[in-house]
Amino acid sequence: MQQPAIIMIDAIRRYRDQWQGEAATAAQFETFLHTHADAFERSNTTGHFTGSCWLVSAEGTRVLLMHHRKLDRWLQPGGHADGDPDLARVALREAQEETGVAGLRVEGGIFDIDRHRIPARADEPEHWHYDVRYVVRAGTEDRFAVNAESRALAWRAVTDVAADASLDASLRRMAHKWLGRSPAP
Repeated sequence: MQQPAIIMIDAIRRYRDQWQGEAATAAQFETFLHTHADAFERSNTTGHFTGSCWLVSAEGTRVLLMHHRKLDRWLQPGGHADGDPDLARVALREAQEETGVAGLRVEGGIFDIDRHRIPARADEPEHWHYDVRYVVRAGTEDRFAVNAESRALAWRAVTDVAADASLDASLRRMAHKWLGRSPAP
């Protein structure tokens, strides 16, 4: 097994130990890494890893969501690894590209994982995304710019995201995780 896969397996195991209620999902991620040498490549039509972020404001009370153009729903910024096994770097790159927010930085290790089905489109078959999510914090400047991948961007209060049943269940899960975290020392 290649070193990047081993590093990711270790990170997923640390995540599993922290979030024991998500052990089954963590096991799916680990199995996928063990069985697919091309797990970080979009060319793997069974599925592949993606990196995304819980992009919070400097004070941590708001989260930036994007209305995804292709999937037609509010989601967190993120995208394909395209061969890069450093998914924190992927999440940061995607946050910068998709939001235009300046001064972003990754905080900590894996914040959330989510395995979800992507519907078939044009020349792309239905497949799985193994999405690894990191906290990305904005600096003091939180102006954003909408790009071609989204219809809109919006800062939302984390408490509102946690309570909004119309949003994706994984967004609500991340909001609850964020609200339940221990305050920073």
